[in-house]
Amino acid sequence: MVFETISIEMLLLSNLGAIAAMMIGLWGLSILLGDVSFIDGFWAFGFVLVACVTMRLFPFGGGHQRALTILVVVWGLRLGLYLLSRWQREGADGRYLAMIGRAKGNKHVFTLTKVFALQGALMWVVSLPIQLGAYGATGPLGTLALAGVALAVTGIIFESIGDWQLTRFKRNPDNRGRALDTGLWRYTRHPNYFGDFCFWWGCFLLACEAPYGWMSFPAPLLMSFLLIKWSGAALLERRLLRSRPAYAAYVERTSSFLPWPPRKPNRP
Repeated sequence: MVFETISIEMLLLSNLGAIAAMMIGLWGLSILLGDVSFIDGFWAFGFVLVACVTMRLFPFGGGHQRALTILVVVWGLRLGLYLLSRWQREGADGRYLAMIGRAKGNKHVFTLTKVFALQGALMWVVSLPIQLGAYGATGPLGTLALAGVALAVTGIIFESIGDWQLTRFKRNPDNRGRALDTGLWRYTRHPNYFGDFCFWWGCFLLACEAPYGWMSFPAPLLMSFLLIKWSGAALLERRLLRSRPAYAAYVERTSSFLPWPPRKPNRP
């Protein structure tokens, strides 16, 4: 049933419930599979779920809602399928194995709280532009929204090319132990994360033309922190510096996040 007068509070709570139901189901699946690594793929799919629930409960957001929904579905399906195919190809993620290996007490309770519940809570916050940007927006897309669409599309393209270049590089056995430093990876050590960064800031700009859109400001800030300082670039680089001797030299000459021409090596 569609509620034409659904409140913003009910919309937010409905999406929170949908995310919680998804995460509980995935937690049960992880127990059957003995692995939680597939959660990365469903992290992307979860935002598609939020966009669809929002569209179902409040399909009155006009062009702003349609633009947000299309962007999220394209981004989420592309990234989710890519991450799931990588999980099927490479197996369990060592980060999750190490984290669960250090857990005290019941490991299933640990994964429920520290993996699935935590990611569900983060997903609900990060998805605020999708929810608030669709609520009450009227009229055609303005300058700010169009800039947001352009930034989000740029992010999708940048991330997609970066992932494709990395997949092609890793499939060549001659590249084992080497650092990818061509293509987009020549200008930033994390083109995939930078693309994600652009996507979520673009969604926020698009949402800002809705009455409550500006209130989603914590979402791109949180996503930026996750990508740069917590579970994204920082965590990955600590692992790569330990496992790949060539990576240190790559770090010295390549921008950490924002794309920039590579630095020339210091002469002795």
